[in-house]
Amino acid sequence: MITVLIADDHRLVRSGLATLLTAVDDIEVVGEAADGQQAVELAVSTQPAVVLMDLSMPVLDGVMATSSLAARLPQTKVVVLTSFSDRQRVGNALRAGAVGYLLKDCTPEELVAAVRAAAAGHVPIDPRVAGALLPDRAERPEDVLSDREREVLLLVAEGLANKQVGRRLGISESTVKVHLGNIYRRIGVTDRTSAALWARDHL
Repeated sequence: MITVLIADDHRLVRSGLATLLTAVDDIEVVGEAADGQQAVELAVSTQPAVVLMDLSMPVLDGVMATSSLAARLPQTKVVVLTSFSDRQRVGNALRAGAVGYLLKDCTPEELVAAVRAAAAGHVPIDPRVAGALLPDRAERPEDVLSDREREVLLLVAEGLANKQVGRRLGISESTVKVHLGNIYRRIGVTDRTSAALWARDHL
């Protein structure tokens, strides 16, 4: 069962999301928060698998709440659900620790799929905001990644598994997974194959 916490300052939105998600067999809504601070407190007490996080909320905004959750509950996956798709907000949310980013006009099926994807360790990004994750045209694509991230991505592009990448670089498999999650966000892809193709074109 995938446990979900909903954080949004609009009661109607929270209610609608709760109704939608509780109708899904493998999802359980364990709490609803009206602001970012309440979201953090409820998440600490309920430890959900996924938090659906609005960005514009009182007391503590979604970015700050996401950052707090990333530090206190690293196992909980935050998926932003918002109306904003500009580069700055997308970047701020993902840098704060969100693993996914959806727009509120997504379909119910897309929302459910994103919750499942986040819980499974994937990176659900709405295709309409993926462009905000790409580098500015004046910026070289390879400059988006750190030296270590480039090393990891090049080995992935060679077809090595995470454990093999870790052995080659002298780091743990879990560290490789963290680097891959960061790489996906930085280059605007959601899976290993797309990342490998990106590497072949840009590195």
